[in-house]
Amino acid sequence: MSQGVPGIPPPEVVQTALGKAASSPSSFGYTSWDGEPALRAALANEMKITYGKGADIQVEDVALTSGCNLAFVAAVMSLADAGDEVVLPVPWYFNHQMALNLLGIKAVPLKTRPEDSFTPSVEACRALITSKTRAIVLVTPNNPTGATYSPSLITSFFALARENNVALIIDETYRDFITTNEPPHTLFSSSNPFHWRSTFIHLFSFSKSYCLPGHRLGAIVASPELLSSIKSVLDTLQICPPRPIQLALTPLLPDLRGFIKQTAIQLRDRHALFKERLPEGWRVGAQGGYFAFVRHPYPRVKALDVSRRLAEEVGVVTLPASFFTEDKRELGGETVVDGWDAVELERQVAEEERWVRFSVANVDDDKVKGVCERLKGCSELFKWKLD
Repeated sequence: MSQGVPGIPPPEVVQTALGKAASSPSSFGYTSWDGEPALRAALANEMKITYGKGADIQVEDVALTSGCNLAFVAAVMSLADAGDEVVLPVPWYFNHQMALNLLGIKAVPLKTRPEDSFTPSVEACRALITSKTRAIVLVTPNNPTGATYSPSLITSFFALARENNVALIIDETYRDFITTNEPPHTLFSSSNPFHWRSTFIHLFSFSKSYCLPGHRLGAIVASPELLSSIKSVLDTLQICPPRPIQLALTPLLPDLRGFIKQTAIQLRDRHALFKERLPEGWRVGAQGGYFAFVRHPYPRVKALDVSRRLAEEVGVVTLPASFFTEDKRELGGETVVDGWDAVELERQVAEEERWVRFSVANVDDDKVKGVCERLKGCSELFKWKLD
């Protein structure tokens, strides 16, 4: 339960279309730096369904990329130089932090708290903005915590970004797994008194919604003015996004809406099952999208050691919260311990050391039940002090 990958393949109609597109002579040539115009238009239309018919999204606002990670890199490279700063909520999606490190840009941690269900504070963010700040980055539904930010919170961050003349980048890879039937936010609305293009950059991945992680297709939705700068980055790093998957998806996108909705409902129900079956002492702090952030019941043991023991002795693979924070000192190599008793401290560990990320997307309901049964047996097996 460690990796955020789809547990099912895409529908057969996608597989068939992809096979035909991949073998078509037309798919072997270059396409435009920003992708096939027809797929860009289809995605803009899909977004008007997700964000409301009044959403002001045009094909000129959309650029396709070789995955959402590249979308993030391209956006950041167009906004910031080495020595600049970008604010990231913590726990953070570590690919974002690693990309900033690679570019020499400082990742400024905006710490989130369990008592706030791991949603970031606008006022705490305000205190972090300096003359070197170039962007605020959000991920919602969040990776790793699963927290889903409310439309009002997103609007407040948009106002903060405008106020300080910095970009607001939101990675909405997991947007299609929100099942409230309400738009994730209203920033794209034509009735928004402040035009979104002045501040907002939307990132998307086809990997999760369409179950296509191996075909590396993502998107940036931003002002045409900003995309003209992003063009230089994408034309250098990717030349053009993969063409066969674009050709395959273009005519199918509207028909795949039912598949996406059904997958989202199944994932919602699996989240509920996981929370219901978790044994006493294990507590969900936030969940949504692919992930659940869970507090383990061993007050004197770091989550890193809990995850290691779960993997080695119980066969349950998870990721500890420390993988998603700025302090990587303990991640440089395997800790040598004289038995598992040695990792239990005399004092309670810090609260941030109590959290473990579970992914519920790439397992079925029976495996979720099995995992929870294994967790239930850990108290007797581990013999660590409990809460």
